[in-house]
Amino acid sequence: MAAGDSPRPCSGMRKLQKNGGALAAVLDEDDVAARPEPVPFHRAAVESVRPRREMVDDFTDDADTEAFLRASGRNRRIRRGLIPKTRNGWIIAGVSVGLSLAAVAAGCYTAMRYMTTSDTFRITSSQQMELDGNSHLSRAQMLSVFGEDVDRNIFHVPLQERRAQLEQMPWVEHATVMRLLPNRLRVHVTERVPVAYLRQGGDIGLIDATGVVLDIPPDAPGNARYTFPVITGIKAADAATSRQQKMQLFAAFLKDLDSDGKNTSAQLSEVDLSDPEDVKALIPYSNQDVMVHFGTQDFLKRFHKFQEHIAEWHTTYPRLSGVDMRYERQVVLQMPVKDSTVVNGPAAPDTTTAQSAAPAQKTTPIQVVKTNVPVRAATPAIKAPAASTPVKPTEPKPHASAATHKPSTKTQEKEAATRKRVEAIKAWMAKREKARSAAKATAKAE
Repeated sequence: MAAGDSPRPCSGMRKLQKNGGALAAVLDEDDVAARPEPVPFHRAAVESVRPRREMVDDFTDDADTEAFLRASGRNRRIRRGLIPKTRNGWIIAGVSVGLSLAAVAAGCYTAMRYMTTSDTFRITSSQQMELDGNSHLSRAQMLSVFGEDVDRNIFHVPLQERRAQLEQMPWVEHATVMRLLPNRLRVHVTERVPVAYLRQGGDIGLIDATGVVLDIPPDAPGNARYTFPVITGIKAADAATSRQQKMQLFAAFLKDLDSDGKNTSAQLSEVDLSDPEDVKALIPYSNQDVMVHFGTQDFLKRFHKFQEHIAEWHTTYPRLSGVDMRYERQVVLQMPVKDSTVVNGPAAPDTTTAQSAAPAQKTTPIQVVKTNVPVRAATPAIKAPAASTPVKPTEPKPHASAATHKPSTKTQEKEAATRKRVEAIKAWMAKREKARSAAKATAKAE
């Protein structure tokens, strides 16, 4: 190799000289001429990021990718092989479905026939009937509804019909009947709660808060659960809505009387609900019952007013039989219809105003009108001596003979028997209250 030649062939360089151990190389003119001119550098504009959807589309459109997915089985389409495409396919599918349904129906029929005919599901005795919730009704009374179901398949017992029959019994408010496999019945009843005695002529029964008339259970005498007031004015033949409205009025009456916490309603002897616009109650005073008219509101307030003035009224009018407390500034005192102290004449002599004891009271004086017929407006007052002095010379004494008078008709005999029965119930209730009070006193002393 010559001294001026390039150390590497075809490199375009040749060695010129060597100075101080450093080599200098220059390009030949032909190489310099062949070298392209430098292009000025320009920053390429950054292409905006393509949406992901376009990238995916480009990716899926790639032939290589599609071939890869086809080879691996990941790009296969779902074949709709369940829908037949030929006539024979439709026939085969129809036959298959029919056979399947027939097999299911045959299985259901076999199971049902077994359950309705097998002795496993037969009620053999009344001991397989569980009764719950009955305290007034006996087991025999409830089982009388299920008498036809003994020795019957449990699936043949009409549950809805038995429930309706139970709820027709007066003491049953709600009933539930259910099957317990394989061969038992469970019956649960919710009984009505009596709130008062009901006197209908000569019959005495019980009544609940909705107006349903109930029979007196055999264990009622001497039972502490049956301490109720006696009400009248309701008949079993009345409409259910009418009886319910009267019992709602009765409940409001007792609630208002007992709102002071002193059990004021225990002082009532009998409550008359015959007039839905006027609650009347018999209140015992001085060995006789006084009929007090309370209206439909302010029951406790009117009762306190009655207690405050009854001694004064009874002193002035010993034959007092009724007091009408429905008016704000006057009280109507009612006398027996045959009382001779009432003068049967003009309206003015028939009414008197009594204020003899009013000045001694600290409360507001009440205008008192004495009459044998209730009035709504007070007549002009007469002098106090005429009101305070009873007319004794003209008063006969028919009441002594009335006590020994015997009823002559069947109606009067029935009423007398009813009164005796009610009095017997009252006496039993009073005796029981005394026994309870004595027991409480003994407990406190111990």
